[in-house]
Amino acid sequence: MIHIVFETANVEALQKAIALDETLAGHIVEIKDDYAVGPIVDIYETEGYQQRKNWWETLLQYSPYLEQLNIVDDKLAVHQLIRSLEESPDEIVWIWMGQNAHDVCGYFWLMSQLKSFQGRIQVLYLNNLPFINEKGNIFYPTRLAEIQPKEFIKAKKLARPITLSEFEVDPDEWKKTCTENAMVRFLEGGKKIVAKPVEFYDSDILQNISTEPQKLTRVLSNTLNRMKVKTGDVFVVWRIREMALEGKVEIIGDWQKGWKEITLKFAAKTIVETED
Repeated sequence: MIHIVFETANVEALQKAIALDETLAGHIVEIKDDYAVGPIVDIYETEGYQQRKNWWETLLQYSPYLEQLNIVDDKLAVHQLIRSLEESPDEIVWIWMGQNAHDVCGYFWLMSQLKSFQGRIQVLYLNNLPFINEKGNIFYPTRLAEIQPKEFIKAKKLARPITLSEFEVDPDEWKKTCTENAMVRFLEGGKKIVAKPVEFYDSDILQNISTEPQKLTRVLSNTLNRMKVKTGDVFVVWRIREMALEGKVEIIGDWQKGWKEITLKFAAKTIVETED
């Protein structure tokens, strides 16, 4: 069995679940890119792939993850996955998916390349399903990592093969999404992905900036903790940099010294607009 997840935190959560239930034992593969943001036109072609890689290089500049781009090779991961399926006819794949755009877009990107293995690819979509948290309360997780390891044992009952119909319809939906090439993709419900403008998260970010200077790390932490629809810290910081170029945010410090050395506040222009 091969497990597919879409976040590092999900790898750790699944490993803990496997330790409790040996029937889940299998190799875990992480699809590392976040296909819910950024350019995806011609994503399977060399030109589209390179465009996306260049975009990530821009975002990762000055970040603590500068070397991250060198270890993200989802194309290689899929190549190795397909080879395993070809060499081992009894091998099956479980795709674990939480109710969020990150996972669902990753699912679309991946499954569109696996049609020839229909019947051997199963999906576990935790879509609007209740689980028990550490305090014994019922909650509806949006990410796999939010689920207790022992709850994964119940979740495995959700595994079902991706149908032939889905292998026809879902890649077409993903192709349409890729052609739209919006910079942000939002999960409206089920597996419905809708395009959003690049400014989609700006209001969440601006709510955590004030007229008084604050460390970027504090603004970043508050934004990520409070926003209802999540995205990654690298994307948030990139939007802050873009809003600074637009004159909405004032940056104090040298980006070359990294995120920890940056302080920011509302630019005078933003204060006036807010007052109006």
